Amino acid sequence: MPIVRTDVPMTAQLCDETIQQLVQVYPSCRSEILTTTAFGRPIRTLVIGEGPRKVIYTAAHHANEWITTPVILKFVEEFAEAIQSSGEIFGVDAKDLARRATIYTVPMVNPDGVDLVTGVLQPGQPQYEGAVTLSENYPSIPFPDGWKANLLGVDLNLNYPAGWLMARQIKFSQGYTRPGPRDYVGRAPLDQKETIALAGYTEFIDPELVLAYHSQGRVIYWQFGDIFVPGARALAEQFARLSGYEVEDTPYESAFAGYKDWFIKIFRRPGFTIEVGEGTNPLPLSQFDRIYRDNLGILVTAAVGLQLPMEDDRIDPEED
Repeated sequence: MPIVRTDVPMTAQLCDETIQQLVQVYPSCRSEILTTTAFGRPIRTLVIGEGPRKVIYTAAHHANEWITTPVILKFVEEFAEAIQSSGEIFGVDAKDLARRATIYTVPMVNPDGVDLVTGVLQPGQPQYEGAVTLSENYPSIPFPDGWKANLLGVDLNLNYPAGWLMARQIKFSQGYTRPGPRDYVGRAPLDQKETIALAGYTEFIDPELVLAYHSQGRVIYWQFGDIFVPGARALAEQFARLSGYEVEDTPYESAFAGYKDWFIKIFRRPGFTIEVGEGTNPLPLSQFDRIYRDNLGILVTAAVGLQLPMEDDRIDPEED
């Protein structure tokens, strides 16, 4: 029986319990608490592998994109099971991959916001009512389904020091001038506990590559500004071939102050935003199996860092 639930919304508590279960069951997994949020929810890592190539995968920077969290969790579970059974994952020997790479994941960057969108928070509770108050500044945004921010009303993926002033200018011009459900950049870059912790963790790990999982659109963003990292475009195109997603330039109004933007700016190494699924966030769980199938090759290839032999591509992007 799989540990990772993919049939119910992935709440903060369920994510935390799932990670702890995976660590208990699989010796190849380990975890630590990076920080707790302003409202006391832990942000946990989930790490697998022991190799010299270090990569970081993140998910759920945005509250209504919580479907990305079980993508990461299920991948780690399948990888751990394959290590234990001396099997393969996406055609790659799992034990060999674990010797070559260490995969650091932060499966839920924004647990406070996720609990609002998934219905853990209910009317009458102080955190819910605080969000209602912030949402009243933006009545055109559906509540709570349109909520992307943390519960302080800051969009965490606009809070990194990579063109933050430009992001502020763009978002203020669009009317996002105060805390709310989405697109408020904060008072300063890295002024939120979540982004401080993730930036610090990234600097400590010093990875070769990062993946930032978002939804939706089935697209891959791979660059920041005029910084062109050698090999990044080729790797993005390989991801596209495996997933059926499109490689695109980031739209200008969203091209600043994100996690992968900051990583590319600081480290000059490949960073990717992967936008999974199609439709309106939050995406329904009925899309999960397709999303996972599309992204398994990306998750493995990013860890390998080399072109994999794909006689049959193992994934049919057209298959439902």
